[in-house]
Amino acid sequence: MSRAVMIQGAGSNVGKSLLVAGLCRAARRRGLSVAPFKPQNMSNNAAVTVDGGEIGRAQALQARAAGLEPVVDMNPVLLKPETETGAQVVVQGRRVATVKARDYAALKPSLMAPVLDSFGRLKAAHDIVIVEGAGSPAEVNLRAGDIANMGFARAADVPVILAGDIDRGGVIAQIVGTQAVLDPADAAMIGGFLINKFRGDPSLFDDGYRLIAKRTGWRGFGVVPFFADAAKLPAEDALDLPRGQAGGGFRVAALVFSRIANFDDLDPLAQETGVSLTMVRAGEAIPDCDLVILPGSKSTRGDLAFLREQGWDLDLAAHLRRGGRVLGICGGYQMLGRVVRDPEGIEGPPGETPGLGLLDVETVMTRDKRLSRVSAIHAASGAPLEGYEIHIGRTDGADRARPFARIEGEAEGAVSADGRVTGSYLHGMFAGDAFRAAYLAGLGVEPAGRSYSATVDAVLDRLADHLEAHADVAGMLVLAR
Repeated sequence: MSRAVMIQGAGSNVGKSLLVAGLCRAARRRGLSVAPFKPQNMSNNAAVTVDGGEIGRAQALQARAAGLEPVVDMNPVLLKPETETGAQVVVQGRRVATVKARDYAALKPSLMAPVLDSFGRLKAAHDIVIVEGAGSPAEVNLRAGDIANMGFARAADVPVILAGDIDRGGVIAQIVGTQAVLDPADAAMIGGFLINKFRGDPSLFDDGYRLIAKRTGWRGFGVVPFFADAAKLPAEDALDLPRGQAGGGFRVAALVFSRIANFDDLDPLAQETGVSLTMVRAGEAIPDCDLVILPGSKSTRGDLAFLREQGWDLDLAAHLRRGGRVLGICGGYQMLGRVVRDPEGIEGPPGETPGLGLLDVETVMTRDKRLSRVSAIHAASGAPLEGYEIHIGRTDGADRARPFARIEGEAEGAVSADGRVTGSYLHGMFAGDAFRAAYLAGLGVEPAGRSYSATVDAVLDRLADHLEAHADVAGMLVLAR
């Protein structure tokens, strides 16, 4: 009979996603067929699945740890924030609505059916499903209609392990306090706790560990030290993006938009020894560099306004006057054009916003969302590349006559007449070693010759080793029912 166990957090960002990835890899190495599952996720870092939908990037990484292609059932509800108060709702891989936060509460109860439907398919197909909660069950004000934590756990009868983040401090209160505020029936779903992100000598926390076990009556599954190599895996939250990566002499600056999306596009570049990558955040000027990257955005017009508020439009103009280059990916590509039109108000209020005018193209937002994995040929080098498209909007104009790439012979993207400004809808392009090497060589950079895919898999193996060494992995898997 297939089984399941759920990792919930005593707070946000306690490391649930990594714990699930590590457990998936550990279970796989035990010869189990294992699948990840997250009922509800909130992230603008999404992946295109093999069945043509989209899920959170963290679940795609967990699928990789499990040795699986990602499918929409692994994350049946994905919320993609577009404004401070509203988000796009994706159900089983497809956009169904854009709602305000207050209205989502009314929508939630109707989403339990597709959540349980997806979970049931995964459970029927695998020996074990490892489930990740969202936020924290301690947010009891959100308990009504919950599909992400205890609401799901009780509906699907899945036992819970509660993870706390000791790196932030106050982990005893996190875990004991969670038990104190939970409804007794919810608390009864918890079969144990795990302390995550410990720095230093774990034995120094022995007294605290015993105190938690005594106060809660829950079984402890271990104290897991901080896993530094997590920085080499795709991050789910833009808050987790590093400030930068020191490396070689080719300087790349990437703009951190307020609604930055699919920012793991940058990860393979960060691992190149010949490249120094700087993440430019709000209030910071674009530094002197060789290449500026405008990454994806969940709100192109909103982030165009954000870009101008930071003065980055002026910095980009100065960068180009100095002979620098610019690459825009997806929403960043749309920003580089003359104008972005949204007559139907798909991403916000209806209207249009002047673009940066660095490419002779225009974009019109459309209701149809393109979700596809693609194979292409880089026009400048002839190198093959693999990527994916996940966007709304059509972009056209004179600079499309100089494409970035060709997909089955059709032009994709655009390049300026002087060749220094490039735009493309293709996410994930730098993950391909051959293309990344060709692209960097075209900019005069000696590629490191590393396999990005092999690097990620090696880190996932080390993550599983890390959990095996410091946590009761066997006990956690046995807890599953």
